[in-house]
Amino acid sequence: MANTYTQLYTQFVFSVKGRENLIKEQFRDELEKVICGIVTNHKCKTYAIYCNPDHTHIFAGMHPTVSPSKLMEQVKSGSSNWLNDKKYIRGKFSWQDGFGAFTYSKSHIDNVVKYILNQPEHHKKQSFREEYLMFLEKFEIDYNPKYLFEWYD
Repeated sequence: MANTYTQLYTQFVFSVKGRENLIKEQFRDELEKVICGIVTNHKCKTYAIYCNPDHTHIFAGMHPTVSPSKLMEQVKSGSSNWLNDKKYIRGKFSWQDGFGAFTYSKSHIDNVVKYILNQPEHHKKQSFREEYLMFLEKFEIDYNPKYLFEWYD
């Protein structure tokens, strides 16, 4: 794509179906590497990732030919298939429908990376629901509570 120049940084947030704590520390690092590989294979760059037990954050530099929806479709299906093939989880693993995508400028990269990598500490003080609603409000996103993730906390 000659003469196309972009600077597109997006934080993605998505949840385990049923909001179960299925992502275990024993395979978290391996799962994160699989997801990073999927992101890379779609011409995007992972700046930070953290798979919490019940939800995941990815901060990526987006390639202009890749839509956020297409990237999330590939990340979620590829990582679900990988987890199911590995049989790390009893039963069938899947992610909930939907995701959050929040864009940032280059000047915010360091802060977003630190935020994502600090997820375990962050969630000692704030639930995933509180965190997600804060993102929607901070980014002034109009939403219908009926279509948010299933909340179980």
